[in-house]
Amino acid sequence: MNSPVTLTPRQQLRKRLTEGGLLVCPGIYDAFGARFVEAAGFEAVYMTGNGVAASLLGQPDVGLMDLSLFAAHAHRAAACVSIPLICDADTGYGNAVNVAYTVREFEAAGVAAIHIEDQVAPKRCGHLPGSRPVISMAEHVGKIEAAVAARRDPDFIIIARTDAAAGLGLEEAINRGQAYRRAGADVVFVELKNSPTIEDDMRQVTAAIQAPCLINIDGGGRLGALSHDQIEALGFRIAIFPGLGRNAAGFAIKEALNTLKREGHAQSLQPRMLNSHEYNAILGLDKVEEWERKYLKA
Repeated sequence: MNSPVTLTPRQQLRKRLTEGGLLVCPGIYDAFGARFVEAAGFEAVYMTGNGVAASLLGQPDVGLMDLSLFAAHAHRAAACVSIPLICDADTGYGNAVNVAYTVREFEAAGVAAIHIEDQVAPKRCGHLPGSRPVISMAEHVGKIEAAVAARRDPDFIIIARTDAAAGLGLEEAINRGQAYRRAGADVVFVELKNSPTIEDDMRQVTAAIQAPCLINIDGGGRLGALSHDQIEALGFRIAIFPGLGRNAAGFAIKEALNTLKREGHAQSLQPRMLNSHEYNAILGLDKVEEWERKYLKA
């Protein structure tokens, strides 16, 4: 009797690009957060560059993270979950030559997919104030072609992101998305302005770009109020929520510290904190103990 075939995380993600409903990917910034996402029953997890910059450097997302730091951090998150990890790879950390190395580093880290954006370096998070100039379409086409050519695992997903809409308009962003798809991108990510016309903009993107499309749901506004069903009905295959983990954790830490400062103890916080059992459970301590019983010989 043949045993059932187990798909790798990359194969899971590639399959989900064409099957099932909207793939919802909560954002995290470390391995601890990744475990919570899997435990909650989500099918994939997203590692945000903004959150990693905050976590590892205590700095805003303005291009200070480097490839080695991010890939090593991503490796630890990918290693502790069985669901696909999608990562922010900024601009690919340089030109087309750098992009090839970036792809191989994230592949080696066990990541299932990365997105590479067409911003001018040093980049800025798409939701920070200020303009985000972009490189030429032709240059980024070359970077996407290089990314596709560099991957060793055909199931590794290349996501092409464009930030052109903010400065050059939606039509230019769509044109770029189409060009990046022709260059071989598996998924297209058009960063959209959270405006009163956001739903119309989203429809235009998915109608024009013949590829699985990803939408970034970060923050509130009209975009943040859309339900999963509404996002799916607008034609999107993947929705990432980059700020969910970092903002929730930051709020909880701030509230806990303020309570400790004000009250002199943390007793009132206990109902809103993990207890020891919950903490150890999310880390998989029971599996470690089972392994010890089975293999540690006296």
